[in-house]
Amino acid sequence: MIEMPAIVGDTVRSIGLATAMRAAGVVTGVLPIPQPLLLVGPGSSRRLGEALAGFGHRRIMIVTDKVIVAKRLHEGLVKALTAGGVAHVLFDEIGADAPIPDVERGIAAYKKAKCDAIVAIGGGSPMDAAKAIASSVANRKHPSLLVGYFKGLRAPEPLYAVPTTAGTGSEVTVAAVLSDPATGRKLVIADTRLVPKMAALDPALMTGLPPHITAATGIDALTHAVEAFIGQWATDQSDRMALAAVGLIYRHLREAYAHGGNLEAREQMALASTYAGLAFTRANVGYVHAIAHQLGGKYHVHHGLANAILLPPVLKFLSPAVPRRLALLAVRAGIGKPSDTAAVLAKKFIASIEVLNKDLGIPATVEALREDDIPELAKAACWEADTNYPVPRYMSPKTCEGILRQVLPATAPKATRKGGKRAV
Repeated sequence: MIEMPAIVGDTVRSIGLATAMRAAGVVTGVLPIPQPLLLVGPGSSRRLGEALAGFGHRRIMIVTDKVIVAKRLHEGLVKALTAGGVAHVLFDEIGADAPIPDVERGIAAYKKAKCDAIVAIGGGSPMDAAKAIASSVANRKHPSLLVGYFKGLRAPEPLYAVPTTAGTGSEVTVAAVLSDPATGRKLVIADTRLVPKMAALDPALMTGLPPHITAATGIDALTHAVEAFIGQWATDQSDRMALAAVGLIYRHLREAYAHGGNLEAREQMALASTYAGLAFTRANVGYVHAIAHQLGGKYHVHHGLANAILLPPVLKFLSPAVPRRLALLAVRAGIGKPSDTAAVLAKKFIASIEVLNKDLGIPATVEALREDDIPELAKAACWEADTNYPVPRYMSPKTCEGILRQVLPATAPKATRKGGKRAV
């Protein structure tokens, strides 16, 4: 039997994957995706409560976390609901990465209180958990049985959202990302009906965000926009949203980071996050997310932070395939000159992300990463990307290993041989 050289095998594999993804893109390009009615500006969370009071709901469950409750960010909404005669149940037991056990408790709480709608308040974890609760209750299925695409026959319970970070874009997306503590894996429920019916972008709820969270979530939004823009499923509409998001992030993220009380910067970043969410809901994401999901599942690295660290090295790998697209992002970000060549602008854009990360205090390495884990992490990341994302250029697991080693901390233990001796 004659074996193909590795480079030939990788080429054949890439052609097959690209063909399949283009075919899938034809379907997703025409798939109707609902968009929530957006309320924007200081006090919009209270206005959402006033609107919900007129919708005829009897008892609404607020899905959030203990930090949100401790900071009393839910009180404006609650007061509006109470004034409108609508009862509420507060469920604040959602932990980081929306663990399935927390979602299970939320399902039980919703049923016990006989609620008829959900409002998610918080970052990506409460919103993803709320989506899973709403779909699980409506379909009478455990969340694990809804993992994948369109696994629920029934539409979720009525769902509304109040994001308190500017990064995930979950208020406009079709997916819920959960974590399974038993396996260390991230699980995705995807259904166009998971998009909330209404959402409030209230910058007054974001002014108290710590700088490091502002930084990580802001670059998370940037990653959504960039990966949506350079992927094979990009459309005119997703391009408009992605470019708008990139422009807003480059103009306002440093200000939101340095002066968290600036309502204008917070509001513009909230809009950027939503625009980026709209972009990747249509055009999907890529290798940055695929690798970040493995780091989150294995080490519980904050998703936005993982994206921020990985974005520059992944873009360096992808840039030969998409120099013109990266050049357009550079121009919208105010980097370089339109008269520069595409290759020059692409390099300047990637370099500008590295500078932005440094200005925001984001490290260049993943502190928890270990050499011994890299092969399996790379294999899982490539499988996720190859089977789900319309990436512009395919990488082998070996290439992915190389990218992971670029973000390996200098103090990480070296790889070990099977005999237990450290490799040199």
